[in-house]
Amino acid sequence: MGSQEVSTVDWQGKHVTVAGLGVSGIPAARALHERGALVTVVNDGDDERARAQAAELEALGITVRLGDGATLPPSTELVVTAPGWQPDKPLFLAAAEAGVPVWGDVELAWRLRGDNGKKAAPWLAVTGTNGKTTTVRMLASILEAAGLRTAAVGNIGVSLLDAVLGDTEYDVLAVELSSYQLHWAPSLRAHSAAVLNLAPDHLDWHGSMEAYAADKGRVYEGNTVACVYNVADPATEDLVREADVEEGCRAIGFTLGAPGPSQLGVVNGILVDRAFVANRQKQAQELAEVSDVDPPAPHNIANALAAAALARAFGVEPAAVRDGLRAFRPDAHRIEHVADIGEVAYVDDSKATNTHATEASLAAYDSIVWIAGGLAKGATFDELIIGAAKRLRGVVLMGADRALIHEALTRHAPEVPVVDLDRTDTGAMSEAVARAAELARPGDTVLLAPACASMDMFTNYNKRGEAFADAVRARADESA
Repeated sequence: MGSQEVSTVDWQGKHVTVAGLGVSGIPAARALHERGALVTVVNDGDDERARAQAAELEALGITVRLGDGATLPPSTELVVTAPGWQPDKPLFLAAAEAGVPVWGDVELAWRLRGDNGKKAAPWLAVTGTNGKTTTVRMLASILEAAGLRTAAVGNIGVSLLDAVLGDTEYDVLAVELSSYQLHWAPSLRAHSAAVLNLAPDHLDWHGSMEAYAADKGRVYEGNTVACVYNVADPATEDLVREADVEEGCRAIGFTLGAPGPSQLGVVNGILVDRAFVANRQKQAQELAEVSDVDPPAPHNIANALAAAALARAFGVEPAAVRDGLRAFRPDAHRIEHVADIGEVAYVDDSKATNTHATEASLAAYDSIVWIAGGLAKGATFDELIIGAAKRLRGVVLMGADRALIHEALTRHAPEVPVVDLDRTDTGAMSEAVARAAELARPGDTVLLAPACASMDMFTNYNKRGEAFADAVRARADESA
């Protein structure tokens, strides 16, 4: 199916099973029911919230089965699943045995775009282990600066179904896609797409690094204009080579160094384009200054270049790239400067929940007191410590798996002082900030970049970041 073609499905009387209530399942069930499908929703949980959601759907005439997400309802012709449900669940095994296709919410949105009579907007898609949300929001800011009707949607929190079926007619959508979503999106064909980076993550879900990479690589399938890859991460270029794209689709690299032909990069503090210019062998187009990117940390410059590449692939003028980057402000807890106290900067990067993200965060500063720890999710820390050792003034550890980081520090940075907080209560953050302040010297950065998930101590990474920011601000008030 070509990128601009719209799939038509006769939903009337079609038996569809929707797997999972929640942010994707409920809109999917409603949309399918409105189109005449006979919808059954199955859900593992049977708590008070699930029962309330079920009651709302049942009032519409939708069947809901709570506490039984494993059994395939009889007569099912299609399963539409929430992205987080693992592929080896009995429901999906039964569907495969019965020859029943399984779609995710992204696949359903792709199939339904244009279904309500609106123009089907092209998708500019972004995936990768880290940086997806920031890049998609940068891209949306650039597209808006170009005067285009757009939205940042997908895994970013705004439902794709709501975007494609709502009242607004978009010119183009900036779409964040997780590996889970891509796994269940077999017919997605983006206008252009980027894989920002690849590092081990969610391997318990995918089963192997190879399977994880293959699902990420699905984003390139059928691209019409550009497959954007990271020059510093050859695995992303490998995925471009393996993709079956439309005739004329180009491989476009981004690099923090000087770009070659068909690349975007950085020259003397300027973001430049040698891909979407008349003579890419000899010409380069200035797009923006490094100082236009907030914050101008290396990994964030890479995000900006990827966003710029997708926007340029869509025909956006250079001035809009600059204006969009200038207008962009990062989300909270993503390398966010909280305060300066006694010539020490305090930075919240609670979103750095794996070693790959933390590596990028640590690379942004020269002298660091690092606050880390939490749930390791099977990660190892040796490579991270080897790369960061020379930047570490000291380390404060907390959380369930802090010993894994401590052991790596002992092996590879034995001279770095380590404070090991033997506690996993939420109040530990205040002590962590206080102990980090004791280790810091003027010119240092106290950096929360945990390299671990937060759920051992906090509801999510947002709450962890808020605890850090609150502790820093309390300390700033005391020193004022």
